[in-house]
Amino acid sequence: MTGRDPVPAISQASRAREPAPGPAQAPAPAPGPTQAPAPGQETPETPTPARDDVPGFSGRLTAPLLIGSLLNPLNTTMISTALVAIGHHFDIGAADTAWLISVLYLASAVAQPVLGRLADVLGPRRVFLAGLLVVIASGLVGTVAPTFGWLIVSRLLLGIGTSAAYPAAMAVLRDESARIGRATPRSVLARLSFAALGSAAVGPTLGGLLVMVVGWRGIFAVNVPVALIAFGAALLWIPADPPRRRAADGSTPRLDPDPLGIGLFTAALTVLVFFLLDLAHPMWWLLAPFAVLGAALVRWQLRRPNPFINLRMLAGNAALSRTYLRHGVSYLLIYCVMYGYTQWLEEARGYSSGHTGLLMLPMSVAALVCSLLGARTKGIRGPLTLACVLLTAGAGLLMFLSGDTPLAVLLLAGACFGIPQGLIGTSNQAAVQAYAPAESIGSAAGLQRTAQYIGAITASSLIALAYGRSTGDRGLHLMAGVTAVLGVLLIVLTVTDRALRGRT
Repeated sequence: MTGRDPVPAISQASRAREPAPGPAQAPAPAPGPTQAPAPGQETPETPTPARDDVPGFSGRLTAPLLIGSLLNPLNTTMISTALVAIGHHFDIGAADTAWLISVLYLASAVAQPVLGRLADVLGPRRVFLAGLLVVIASGLVGTVAPTFGWLIVSRLLLGIGTSAAYPAAMAVLRDESARIGRATPRSVLARLSFAALGSAAVGPTLGGLLVMVVGWRGIFAVNVPVALIAFGAALLWIPADPPRRRAADGSTPRLDPDPLGIGLFTAALTVLVFFLLDLAHPMWWLLAPFAVLGAALVRWQLRRPNPFINLRMLAGNAALSRTYLRHGVSYLLIYCVMYGYTQWLEEARGYSSGHTGLLMLPMSVAALVCSLLGARTKGIRGPLTLACVLLTAGAGLLMFLSGDTPLAVLLLAGACFGIPQGLIGTSNQAAVQAYAPAESIGSAAGLQRTAQYIGAITASSLIALAYGRSTGDRGLHLMAGVTAVLGVLLIVLTVTDRALRGRT
């Protein structure tokens, strides 16, 4: 299936909050070609085609969105070059510091679709500002954390707070499009993608420099000024959330965020993550409550008229479902290198955090350049196929690294993963935009990030399983072998995807 499904991915309640066209407003964007409006609502007109002389999407509007959106990906990778220093400070091993990775991904995987749903029904500006306040609190907690447990709390808050920015930003752009009757320009979406990909790419280098200059607490403290800047800019430049559209009878539609669906989703995902966190000593009994919670979630979502996750749409919209699967597997491979390779460079090769950050610089530069190139391309299948091949080749190269490997080969290994990182992010974002219902883009973007974080959580578990309490060549080779096998699987998933054949 290459077109959009007539049923939204997440609740159609987001339609209820779009502003009604008035004398000073352009008409709101319409649903997809086969979509029908919700009962009791008027059918909006199709937005006018994009024109260079149409105002909107100013730099002031997008600036806070870009700053806020870089916080989550930056923090997912920035800590990679601080894990060894944190472990030494608290006298713990790699299996314990992996919790700093996993807890942020767990919080983000749950919070992204939830906050995306709230942005759709409550208003993206409110959700965006609330998330930044949580980020500020998390940065303060991490900066003064007296024990490792407080660092876990800080990362948990950080995952929740930063998860608001990306889906809220997508919803803000949707509302701006409705206000001026103009589709969001591709260049604006490209900048949003670049902010996320670029910050993730430079994270290891920036983290290494912070650890070297001010210590590992700088990884947490840096979030406070960045979030404050984004908060002030959002207050000044993001317009107030538009009023919710009234039904034909004049009544205001009732907000219906599906709290039970959100709760079941959160509980099921949390149980799954706790199982994945310790694959060296798997707690098989957790699979039983996961199955029960999963079955309850499926049954409830199928019975709901406006479910949190529209499972019928995901089953019918195979192109979108495959995009989520491809995105999750891709980032499983990327984060294996982001965390596993950097730990090996520090502990097995003896490089400092700062030197490790510089060694990851070719990967960062390659990811930045390729994210810009990927945003400029119109195709999806070609860039994705190239990225999958390079991921597999890079994993194969890691299998041959050792304590006496030349420096040039170490730099090449990082670059092999930087190019795919840039291409995969922009290409899968374009696929989500192509296949997801436009009126639920905040929720759909949140689910894309959930797939990414599940892959990252699995990666951290694989690293902990391979390394244990000490990092060495054997663990690196084991991780690389599994990654190479998954890379081949990813190539097959991409090449055989029929929906991508018309998007070369």
